[in-house]
Amino acid sequence: MSERKSDPDREDSERAFFGRRKGHKLRQHQAELIDHLLPRLALAIDREAPADAREIFAPAVDDLRLEIGFGGGEHLAAEAQNFATTGFIGCEPYVNGMAKILAQIEAADIGNIRLFAGDAAELLAWLPKSSLSRIDLIHPDPWPKRRHWKRRFVQDRTIAAMARVLKAGGEFRFVCDIDDYCAWTLSHLSRSQDFVWLAERADDFRLPWDGYTMTRYGRKATREGRKAAYLRFRRV
Repeated sequence: MSERKSDPDREDSERAFFGRRKGHKLRQHQAELIDHLLPRLALAIDREAPADAREIFAPAVDDLRLEIGFGGGEHLAAEAQNFATTGFIGCEPYVNGMAKILAQIEAADIGNIRLFAGDAAELLAWLPKSSLSRIDLIHPDPWPKRRHWKRRFVQDRTIAAMARVLKAGGEFRFVCDIDDYCAWTLSHLSRSQDFVWLAERADDFRLPWDGYTMTRYGRKATREGRKAAYLRFRRV
C-alpha cells in the first residue's frame, strides 16, 4: 500500500487545531473527517451558550450529558445510540481520539453527539448552570507522579465546576483502575458538600453499573490484572 502524500495545508490545519496533542499520524480518511465532519459537530465556546443547553442540538434533545476524555469513543458512541433522545457532549483534547469517535459517528450515522477538542474546565465554565444530568470520566490519565498530581482532572475547583452545571439529582461517574487515583477521587468528593457517594455495598463500586460499555482500555487493564472501581456520586 502506498504511503499517503504529504498535504501541507492539512498538516498545518491539524497543528493549529490540536498543537502537541497529537499522537500517531492520521490515516487519510481520518484526516478528512477532522477537516470536514468535525467542524459540523464542534462546539464553539467563544460564543455565548444558549440559555437552555439542550438547544445545542437541533431539534432540541430531552436531556444532556457530558463525557470528559472519551479516548477511543467506545463508551460515548454506545451511550449515544442507546439513548437517542439524549444529547451527548464529548470532550477530548487528543486528535487521534477525536478521529476515532468521528469514524464511529459516520459509520453508525449518530446524530446526538457534539464534540469539544479543548480543556474540559473551559467547557464546564461555558455551559449554563444545572444544564447536565450526568458527567462521565472514564479511565482518565492518572498522572501517577506526585509532582504531577495537580494535573489530575479531579480537583476541588473542577468538582465545584461540575456541581454548578449538574442538575440536582444528576450524577458524576468515575471509572479508574489506578488505586491511588480512586482514593484521591473519593477523598476529594467526600469533602464536597455538593455530592454524595452512592455505594451501599462493595459490589456497587467493584462492578460496572448496568448497561456499562467496557472500553478498549478497560479490557486491557483487566488482561493485565488491574481491577477498576466504578464510582457514582449524586449531585445533592
